[in-house]
Amino acid sequence: MKTAAAILVEQKKPLVLDEVEIPALGFGQVLVDLKATRICGSQIGEIDGVKGPDRWLPHLLGHEAGGIVREVGPEVRHVKPGDRVVAHWRPGRGIEARGAVYQWNGKPCNAGPITTFQQLAVLSENRLTVVPADTDFEICCLLADTLTTGFGTINNNAHVKLGESVVVIGCGGIGLGTVLGAHLAGAHPVIAVDIQDHKLQVAAKYGATHTINSAKEDFSEAVLKILGGARPDVVVDGTGNPAILEKAFALAGNFARVVGVGVMAHDKKISLNTLPLHLGKILRGSHGGESLPAEDIPRYLGMIRAGRFDPKGFVSHRISLAEVNDGIAKMRSGEVIHCIIHFP
Repeated sequence: MKTAAAILVEQKKPLVLDEVEIPALGFGQVLVDLKATRICGSQIGEIDGVKGPDRWLPHLLGHEAGGIVREVGPEVRHVKPGDRVVAHWRPGRGIEARGAVYQWNGKPCNAGPITTFQQLAVLSENRLTVVPADTDFEICCLLADTLTTGFGTINNNAHVKLGESVVVIGCGGIGLGTVLGAHLAGAHPVIAVDIQDHKLQVAAKYGATHTINSAKEDFSEAVLKILGGARPDVVVDGTGNPAILEKAFALAGNFARVVGVGVMAHDKKISLNTLPLHLGKILRGSHGGESLPAEDIPRYLGMIRAGRFDPKGFVSHRISLAEVNDGIAKMRSGEVIHCIIHFP
């Protein structure tokens, strides 16, 4: 059995659209019929080699989706055929299965515990969380990373308290989830920073009390003006840009938390005076907001169903798998906020 897929064959090159042969299910593996998946900045990082040379080429991509379980492998107990699931990259309940190896033109095509840029996917059981059968597939995509990482950044990494000031730099996919998380956590003010006005407009709809276009004004000066000269309690950097992270650290207050969500290129560094660290300032990275999908997804979905928020407004573009390279190009240009690939 074959499936359409987008394949990373060479770094810094467009993905190749073709069919791959689906392997037989092994211990802890699950075959999922995917209905929708989101293009994340992490995939652009893989294409560009942000973490260095890729030893697993060719391989499949994608790590957040919604779909329906078609078949389960040996010892799988947490999902069954017919279940609607969120497919996520952070481990959840169940078996950590080995990565699937597909066949492409008679040669191996690698995949980790989760890949979603294909219609049929062999996934590790612990990358799946069951949701109610009527859950929107786009909501599944957003629950897989945008909301779990964004909310986790606020709750688990930054430990935001009621009334604390939060600055979010970069209001694309994860940044927008972080803005919403800060709003729901009772932060005030919530200051969104980006170089794209259309992203700032959406951030304002989801809880940003102030917006700053850093292409038009210095965001540090603008933040200090908003705060009346005080420094923010929390600064979240979603850019991974060394200069921006240095500036975010300098902007934060003496006992502030600075959280890097954006992934810095492997060959880049930052330069900091560490004295503020000794005096109480915290600088740390975020690994998916340290989220726990099996626990977090049902809670967040309950809030959505109760009308606390509707993340569907995060989605700016909807495309087919055949348009994946165009979607990636639009993400690079800044046009896209969230781009969802829909499968037939």
